[in-house]
Amino acid sequence: MQTLAVDIAATFVDDTIVLVTGPVRALLRFAMRPIDRIANACDIAGVLAERRATFRMWRANRKLSILGRLSPFRHLAHLT
Repeated sequence: MQTLAVDIAATFVDDTIVLVTGPVRALLRFAMRPIDRIANACDIAGVLAERRATFRMWRANRKLSILGRLSPFRHLAHLT
């Protein structure tokens, strides 16, 4: 029963974090849109696209937590 209470509390905290960060990201994206347009217009060599791809790859690789690294099913994570 205690595990259920902890799961509910963790879900509530996670949902609250997403609820707060979502509008903040949207506002930041709206404020940065003119700067991104200028940067993309000035990017002749394609450096920004390469940096974005590298960052996405890095972020996808860091999603494994400590428990995820120790899990016997960690190699099946790409199936979910």
